Amino acid sequence: MEKGIENLMSARKCLRANFEKSKALGLSIEKAGPRFDEIIQRLPALEAAIRPIRAQKDALGAVGGHINRAVVPATAVLKVFDAIHGLEKSLSDPQSDLPGYLGVLKRLEEALRFLGENCEMAIQWLADIVEYLEDHAVADDRFTSSMKEALTSLRELHSGEEKGRLDGGLLEVALDRLESEFRRLLVENTIPLPMSDPALPGEQACIAPSPLPVMVIQKLQAIIGRLIANNRLDKCISIYVEVRSSNVRTSLQALNLDYLEISVSEFNDVQSIEGHIAQWGKHLEFAVKHLFEAEYKLCNDVFERIGLDVWMSCFAKIAAQAGILAFLQFGKMVTESKKDPIKLLKLLDIFASLNKLRLDFNRLFGGTACLEIQNLTRDLIKSVIEGASEIFWELLVQVELQRQMPPPPDGSVPKLIIFITDYCNKLLGDDYKSILTQVLIIERSWKQEKFQERLLINELLNIMKAVDVNLETWSKAYQDVILSYVFLMNNHWHLYKHLKGTKLGGLMGDSRLKEHEQYKEYYSAFFLKESWGKLPALLSREGLILFSGGRATARDLVKKRLKAFNEAFDEMYKKQTNWVMLDKDLRDKTCQSIIQAIVPVYRSYMQNYGPLVEQEGNGKYVKYTAQSLEKVLNSLFHPKPVKHGSFKVRHPSGKFSNVITDQNQTSPTVK
Repeated sequence: MEKGIENLMSARKCLRANFEKSKALGLSIEKAGPRFDEIIQRLPALEAAIRPIRAQKDALGAVGGHINRAVVPATAVLKVFDAIHGLEKSLSDPQSDLPGYLGVLKRLEEALRFLGENCEMAIQWLADIVEYLEDHAVADDRFTSSMKEALTSLRELHSGEEKGRLDGGLLEVALDRLESEFRRLLVENTIPLPMSDPALPGEQACIAPSPLPVMVIQKLQAIIGRLIANNRLDKCISIYVEVRSSNVRTSLQALNLDYLEISVSEFNDVQSIEGHIAQWGKHLEFAVKHLFEAEYKLCNDVFERIGLDVWMSCFAKIAAQAGILAFLQFGKMVTESKKDPIKLLKLLDIFASLNKLRLDFNRLFGGTACLEIQNLTRDLIKSVIEGASEIFWELLVQVELQRQMPPPPDGSVPKLIIFITDYCNKLLGDDYKSILTQVLIIERSWKQEKFQERLLINELLNIMKAVDVNLETWSKAYQDVILSYVFLMNNHWHLYKHLKGTKLGGLMGDSRLKEHEQYKEYYSAFFLKESWGKLPALLSREGLILFSGGRATARDLVKKRLKAFNEAFDEMYKKQTNWVMLDKDLRDKTCQSIIQAIVPVYRSYMQNYGPLVEQEGNGKYVKYTAQSLEKVLNSLFHPKPVKHGSFKVRHPSGKFSNVITDQNQTSPTVK
């Protein structure tokens, strides 16, 4: 019995223990539920992770070699990337340490070059791994798909437009800073200095911009070298041209070159811009010999290591942008203006300026880069030579055409005579003869003709012969023959006085000049004889000597003769008071001749017979005293101030206009 109880107690104890275990197990199972859910969720990943374990043994064995081959270049690339980013702080300011900056930049370029050479290899090896894993099902599909997308992006970055961004854009930023430093060095060391106007007399033309210091040039060259290595030469040249051309323009502003902007429509003839043409030659010479010469040398200094074509192209752009084209275009505009004799002198001035700078132009602008400047210069010279030659060879025709015009109504010297004598002497002077000869030689050579200096001399002598013919023609146009004598006196004396001792007078010869003087004396004598010389005869003493007819008869004769003298004198004076003798010597001598012919006779007559009529207090017969008569005669032939017009004559071809001032207008007094 006791044994049964013991068994029962033992069973009860066992059941209780099992119950407790079951209860504990239930609790454990209840707690394990969420963990099972987590395990279920992780199963796909675990499956993917253990898939290589389930792959074939030979596939698993081969994948290790592929991975090792790819890891080496990939690791090297990653190390270079790390090194590149380590250089970033050293590429912040080229101004403080340009050599150090350039050294770091060069290391960056080398690092990027390494990336360019090795990144492709790393990409290819990684692609091989992905392909192997995919083909042999060694890795999960999602993993291989993600790797393929990453490799595709990496390939596009490496081979596309963003290839230079493998460094995250660090090189581009560093080069931009280097370009900024290039500009800063130029701007801070390119300073236009104050200049005086070389066209002003007595002032020394000031200097061109000072050349850059040697240290600055060396820095610029170092920067250029790095920019060239990164295909940024064009931008570098653009900066240089912008800064230096702006500096030249600023330097030229002190010379007041506004006249270069004048258009053909803004002036009527060359005379209106004559002063500008004189300035033009001096300003062009200054610009070429100082400013452009300095830029030429500086371009060579800065860009000499690159090559002739590069720095010549750079200089050509500076010259064009700084204003050389405006100088040439102004000259061309002068050649396109209306033709007149004054224009010939101005064209010769332009040719002289260009010829003086010929060697400088050939040296500075002779390269192929300066083709536009060469073409404009060539066109300008051609227009100058053709225009000057055409005007010169038409001068004789223009003088002959003046014959159809009426002579001056006051008997003075026509403007043509004054102009042509002075003009021909200018053409023969030291300033123009050699230039004109050179122009005509070139013009004839273009026509395959030979020029001889005698052609120039003969043409000028023919012009003076035409002037003589003009004088004869004009003198015959006067209805009053006495006025024609005054006209011929005036002109022959003018030619004699203004040609004697001149180049043109020397060509004409002493005998021909002497003829002009003799003609003046000849016509002076005729003038006096046919005009004032007739008045003394009116004061005849016939019938008065013995008073044979009585005192009353004598008085009547004196009255009659004085009245006739006064009327003739007044009529003569009234007619001749509007006549002009420009030359003071000729005028004084002529007046004295008239006075000597009349006043002594009048004085003597009045002394002897004046008392017979002096009681006539109204001055009816005694109108003049000897002194007042002399004063009146001395007032003759003085020029009257008038407005000067211009006469336009047209060549039959219609080419000439505004040729010579109208000879009908009285000229200023010539002394």
